[in-house]
Amino acid sequence: MIDAYIWGSHTRMSPEAPVPVVDVIQRDSRLGGAANVALNIKGAGAEPIILSVVGEKGRSDEFRSLMRAENMSEEGIVWSSNRKCTVKTRVISNEKHMMRVDEEQKDDISAKEEQALLDRLHEIMTSKKVDALILQDYNKGVLTEKLIKKTILLCQEHGLIVTVDPKKKNFNAFSGCTLFKPNLKELKEGLGKADIDPSKKSLDEAVDELKKTMPHEMTMITLSEHGVYHRNEKESDIWPIHSRQIIDVSGAGDTVIAVATLALASGAELSEAAWLANLAGGMVCEKVGVQPIRQEALLNESLS
Repeated sequence: MIDAYIWGSHTRMSPEAPVPVVDVIQRDSRLGGAANVALNIKGAGAEPIILSVVGEKGRSDEFRSLMRAENMSEEGIVWSSNRKCTVKTRVISNEKHMMRVDEEQKDDISAKEEQALLDRLHEIMTSKKVDALILQDYNKGVLTEKLIKKTILLCQEHGLIVTVDPKKKNFNAFSGCTLFKPNLKELKEGLGKADIDPSKKSLDEAVDELKKTMPHEMTMITLSEHGVYHRNEKESDIWPIHSRQIIDVSGAGDTVIAVATLALASGAELSEAAWLANLAGGMVCEKVGVQPIRQEALLNESLS
């Protein structure tokens, strides 16, 4: 998807409605969604390949231009004439996020598009050295239940790490993944339990229940100001958040799953991956707008 921005300032209220009038200073467009995860992968020093179905309607030409500007390969992109390119437009005024306008199509991709994406995945996995695959779900219709299950099976056959950042619709469809990383809100929605709190005891119990319905190897749960919970067969714990001036949380989840995946693919233990991902997620929240992590900045921060 495209993350579009309207930057401006406001000093007065509209006479037409109780809303501020924003005087536009500039407009900006960036790669967003799963493409932002890819930017985080690239920024941290690895080589990403984006696999997705992207609509040709709307601002698809702009999406292509953004991909080329970042030297991102289109080999994993299936272009669909039946869908529109997703665009999220954020209005930022006086360094505050005022509102967001979405242009999108959220119905499931067709069976033909599902198969085309699986074919691209198989081609890439057999022709390149791939270390890990991230299933980044935004409930925009690309990650269907069938596609999720076939993708995980294919990754298991090739011995790949599979990490997941889920959403509500297919929350329980990721059985067999290596790392499952919801946030606390998504965990509550997925389990249908509103009483889960950000304590180790409550989260341990919730993950026990989750693993009964959806077996997976490791769990990581982002807890906003309470840090990051992580659990594997050996242990569970919570890394507290680092003290920061939080300006904008947009894209933080993308950074967390990207850094956690790279750490695991590099041989880190889950606790190490969670610590580094927690650090990176906090860093990008100090900036206005969606910003990917950079390798040098993350290294300097981790050593400080």
